[in-house]
Amino acid sequence: MDMVLELFDTFLLDRLYANALPVSGAAYGPQVLNGATSSFSSMRELPTAVHASTQIWKLEPSEYAFMSAWPRDNLWRQTLSLYFITWLFGLAVYFICATLSYYFVFDHATFTHPKYLRNQVALEIKQAFVALPLIAVFTVPFFVVEVRGYAKLYDAPADAPFWLYNFFQFPFFVCFTDFFIYWIHRGLHHPRVYKTLHKPHHKWIIPTPYASHAFHPLDGFAQSVPYHVFPFIFPLSKVAYVILFVFINVWTVFIHDGEYVANSSIVNGAACHTMHHLYFNYNYGQFTTLWDRLGGSYRKPNEELFRRELKMSKQERERQCNEMETVQKEVEGDDDRDYGDEARRLQKKLL
Repeated sequence: MDMVLELFDTFLLDRLYANALPVSGAAYGPQVLNGATSSFSSMRELPTAVHASTQIWKLEPSEYAFMSAWPRDNLWRQTLSLYFITWLFGLAVYFICATLSYYFVFDHATFTHPKYLRNQVALEIKQAFVALPLIAVFTVPFFVVEVRGYAKLYDAPADAPFWLYNFFQFPFFVCFTDFFIYWIHRGLHHPRVYKTLHKPHHKWIIPTPYASHAFHPLDGFAQSVPYHVFPFIFPLSKVAYVILFVFINVWTVFIHDGEYVANSSIVNGAACHTMHHLYFNYNYGQFTTLWDRLGGSYRKPNEELFRRELKMSKQERERQCNEMETVQKEVEGDDDRDYGDEARRLQKKLL
């Protein structure tokens, strides 16, 4: 995240901090240490040095970079900056991707499903907007420690353990996180924690793309922990780190968009995740079906999901609702969701 932080510092935050917390005494000119690979500086006296975060670009700091009592390497400044970047950048990625998916991918015929909630999209967005700033609170310590040089992030491809690792790191990251998220997600379905932490996300039996980030904050953070732990255990390119951050958020929207593009036995796509929202105790995986298969929790998506003429049929919806209600009763007890008068009317018509 030091690359992202440097961009924000250069084009926005230096000026904000200079105006909000101006340094006492004379202003100092820039002293840039070329070739440094971290935004952390061990210097605590003024004038401070501004370290470049990457060799990919060279951003000349303005005079504002040296005019704040909180220089760029100040712990409190980094924490505050990273909090707002994590929150607002995550919010922007979520809202842009979910909105694009909602208008160009999501099947709006889903609105007539008997288990679609009254005002569901508004409720999903509201829950996501509440969750994301709180998830950022728990996430920022990882980013701060990483920015201050304690992670195994590397800058140039030549810094990789071996050349092919620059490509290998992507599937390696996916496999590592898929394994741990499977067990974390499955653990969140334990009766002792499900109703408190994970049920808010399962409020959406028939999710829209906006449900992708509509979590309880601790639930959302818990499932993100493997992403943040990986670069403290294994080398990871700084560029790959940012790419994967965006990819994870896009993927999370993708598996909630309800558009069943491919009936893959390997990829845990939207169809597999729909089975999870409908029937609760299946398909806990994030990216693949591997650990569900090994853990005995894999459920193959219904064939009807891939045939539009059958996906919205009365027979398929009746089958979904009957089984969902049976499982939901076992897992949650009474159903406290509000399907609304319109949904009940449609349910009677369809069933």
